[in-house]
Amino acid sequence: QVQLVESGGGLVQAGGSLRLSCAASGRTFSSYAMGWFRQAPGKEREFVAAISRSGGSTYYADSAKGRFTISRDNAKNTVYLQMNSLKPEDTAVYYCAADPANRGSRKKVVYDYWGQGTQVTVSS
Repeated sequence: QVQLVESGGGLVQAGGSLRLSCAASGRTFSSYAMGWFRQAPGKEREFVAAISRSGGSTYYADSAKGRFTISRDNAKNTVYLQMNSLKPEDTAVYYCAADPANRGSRKKVVYDYWGQGTQVTVSS
């Protein structure tokens, strides 16, 4: 079992930056692939980025490529999402998730553990 707590969301103007953090409990964090997803009002939760257990492999949605960077610090049990050049369409609740099988997947179903989410609002 792992518990995930996101932080770092907020209100930012278009073109600005935010860094989201996701702190995990437990001593097995380094064995999980981690992902970030987001859900806008009235829309399905969608994949944003994922990172392998070692941090050596990263994966991005097309909407995130070139603007967002996922990283992790296994010593701190934390995964990050650096978001630059934010756009109003990035407005959503952002969730981190853990995959014990280290698949680095874009699919929600493979992630067993989810945080409660953090709101990101980008104003135009």
